[in-house]
Amino acid sequence: MSAIVKICGLKRPESLEAALAGGADMVGFVFFEKSPRHLDLAEARRLSELVRGRAEKVALVVNADDSRIAAIVEALAPDWLQLHGAETPERVAQIRASFGRPILKAIGVSEQADFLCAPDYEAVSDRLLFDAKPPKGAVLPGGNGLSFDWTLLRDHACMAAKKNWMLSGGLDPENVGVAIRLTGAPGVDVSSGVEDAPGEKSAAKILAFIAAARAA
Repeated sequence: MSAIVKICGLKRPESLEAALAGGADMVGFVFFEKSPRHLDLAEARRLSELVRGRAEKVALVVNADDSRIAAIVEALAPDWLQLHGAETPERVAQIRASFGRPILKAIGVSEQADFLCAPDYEAVSDRLLFDAKPPKGAVLPGGNGLSFDWTLLRDHACMAAKKNWMLSGGLDPENVGVAIRLTGAPGVDVSSGVEDAPGEKSAAKILAFIAAARAA
């Protein structure tokens, strides 16, 4: 069975259509003003209509309060909420209960110790996303084009046989097959790895990424 494929940080109809035509399982939209992939609510409504059930919609937020999440849910009608900030397990549980959406919780990784929090988040999330931990001083919590040592994940016993996680960070059409084979990742997530410039998606790279992930 092929890995779940998520294309994140979509902003324009043409790149969204490439992801949908290529068969992406999940399409992600970023609601974080510091990101070059930030989407306003009016455009979110427009893009939401274009999906029309062809893939699952994911709304990415970073330490957002309830009023902000409510506005995003109203505009996008997401199937998932992706929490990509410093949300505690308690906050994750509260968001899940309040909004009735499955939660994809991002965990930054740079060393084996970063997996210690995984069980606490796994208990209150529907799926975990292991991403490269941003460097000190970075503005963005993800989408930095960085990867981490994938052997850390392969060797992390508690996730080895589970299917409720995804791999992100530094993936692109050239390395996603290796990443899947090395880690056994049941899902992969890409943003900067299918761009020509920050926030500017390449339809050709999107299609190549999906094909490479399927082939793996």
